[in-house]
Amino acid sequence: MSDFTSDFWHIYVGGLALVSIIACAILLWVSGTTKAATHADNTTGHVWDVDLKEMNNPLPKWWVYLFIITVVFALIYGALYPMFGKFQGALGWSSQGQHATEVKKAEDAIAPVYAKFTGMTPEQMVADPEARAIGERLFMNYCAQCHGSDARGSKSFPNLTDGDWLGGTGHEYIKTTIANGRTGVMPPMAAAVGSAEDVRNLAHYVLSLSGSPNDSVRATLGKEKFAACAACHGPDGKGMHAMGAPNLTDGTWLHGWGEDAIVRAVNNGFTNHMPAQSALLNEAQINVLASYVWGLSTKPGTAQ
Repeated sequence: MSDFTSDFWHIYVGGLALVSIIACAILLWVSGTTKAATHADNTTGHVWDVDLKEMNNPLPKWWVYLFIITVVFALIYGALYPMFGKFQGALGWSSQGQHATEVKKAEDAIAPVYAKFTGMTPEQMVADPEARAIGERLFMNYCAQCHGSDARGSKSFPNLTDGDWLGGTGHEYIKTTIANGRTGVMPPMAAAVGSAEDVRNLAHYVLSLSGSPNDSVRATLGKEKFAACAACHGPDGKGMHAMGAPNLTDGTWLHGWGEDAIVRAVNNGFTNHMPAQSALLNEAQINVLASYVWGLSTKPGTAQ
């Protein structure tokens, strides 16, 4: 890997660019000063289609000037902007700096729009048509790819409209999650449960907790194996909300329902990751978006 991080490639690319420009200038000079052997009628002796003769006329002046301008422009550009390897150019321009400038410009332009929502409560923002419209646009741009345009999610992507939350609730929790992201992990538990049959028995017991169709004999055998799960999901299977362990009795299944889905979860575990959005959204935007998401599952005026 050191070959790809050494200064050689900077020198190689920068040198190649400079040599190419110099080569163009030399080629232009040679073509303008070299005289080809011609006949008295200024022809080279090459003839096509019987009477189509090649003349030895110089390039048009405007064409020559265009070449000269191109070479001069390339040298000036390389002196001002990054073009010759590591050399940053006299102006110190960079794509990162340009991006930061554009982001700052955009934030300054939208700041007055979000200023009116700064002092509002979540309930007030949910009730405000403009705040809801802006929140919906933000949701469509940054959240709908995973949670769906209707926010009802899909397998492994939570439904944001049902009020079933892991790790916390309320407007502030949603703001924190949007800004910093969240990772949910269930470790593989097959070794702690026992044999493959024990895992299947446990799956039927878990199904029985939510009143889902199950094999009652297997469920009875699997009840004692649930002790391996109780540390996170609780002895009654109602989960531990603060640590993000889901309630297994409510019939809400994030990673799939049924015996096979539960067996797969116990055997393999899973890791769900929501990426942080703070690099894409500023604090005011996150505040409006969080209010919109909070309002999807909460009626304004009710307790969080």
